[in-house]
Amino acid sequence: MEAPRRVVVEVLKGSTAFPPPIWMMRQAGRYLPEYRELRQKAGSFLDLCYNPDFAVEVTLQPIRRFGFDASILFSDILVVPHALGRDLRFEEGRGPLMTPIQPDEIPALDGSRFHDHLAPVYETVRRLRSALPPETTLIGFCGAPWTIATYMIAGHGTTDQAPARLFSFQYPDLFEQMLNTVADHSADYLIRQIEEGADVVQIFDSWSGVLDEASFERWCVKPVARIVAKVRTRFPDVPIIGFPKGAGTLYAQYRQKTGVTALGLDWSVPLSQAASLQRDGAVQGNLDPMRLVAGGEALREGVGAILKQLGSGPLIFNLGHGITPQTPIPHVQAMVDQVRAAGA
Repeated sequence: MEAPRRVVVEVLKGSTAFPPPIWMMRQAGRYLPEYRELRQKAGSFLDLCYNPDFAVEVTLQPIRRFGFDASILFSDILVVPHALGRDLRFEEGRGPLMTPIQPDEIPALDGSRFHDHLAPVYETVRRLRSALPPETTLIGFCGAPWTIATYMIAGHGTTDQAPARLFSFQYPDLFEQMLNTVADHSADYLIRQIEEGADVVQIFDSWSGVLDEASFERWCVKPVARIVAKVRTRFPDVPIIGFPKGAGTLYAQYRQKTGVTALGLDWSVPLSQAASLQRDGAVQGNLDPMRLVAGGEALREGVGAILKQLGSGPLIFNLGHGITPQTPIPHVQAMVDQVRAAGA
């Protein structure tokens, strides 16, 4: 029997498809009433992540509604430090909260039960692969070590990640040790997701844009390169998407030095720069999520510009960051319809 065509995988490997395949970061989330209903039933956000029944259902919800070309595992980037023995909880209106790690705790990070802790996530991936339509690409993911570290250091999200930046200057060797520990376990985490059925993996570096050039090289590029190299020793042909949000002019060297297959682009990347980056491989993005909230001409204009500038090369249509909770569902459908009608 012929293997199903998964267009997202083909594009990531350099093919061009028009209209391009489409999915959205955070496509399973609070803008969907069925998600909000299940979230209430689950109790806590972590229960939603660690219960395969809930996690599978949430992951499938946007596929049923919109028929996206890719489905991304429903989980959270902070399950990795949680599996390394750090505490984690989510509070409504405040997001994730952790006890800030102290310098002397870094050597004691404990990965002895790492895979046992994450076993429910692996089960979710396995069940998703059989539950999804055969042509739908399944994306696994992890957070990049720098972004994970920002939460481990501050204990919560901040606007400029000053606590982690300061820590990296005050304790550079310990900070590097922590990032390497997170990188090695993150690579193992991605490998296990691929073993259970993920076709593609994405590394989210949501806070790479706050670093100076030297820090970007040391804390963003090098740990991600470490992850990519480790995953490639086991799965050399599985595409890896890197999303260094806010990397600006450093996007090109990020791809070159990390070895990621494709670049996820945030909405601030000019389309002329995106077209230049696309000459070296697939790009993903980069519609401003606020255009999707606004709808109407703002949405049509944004979608049209991306298709016009990037549609003749390897492109996965996506947002430049995650969809926001206030996004009207009809606007999502309008975006999907416009992208899919482009090839008619």
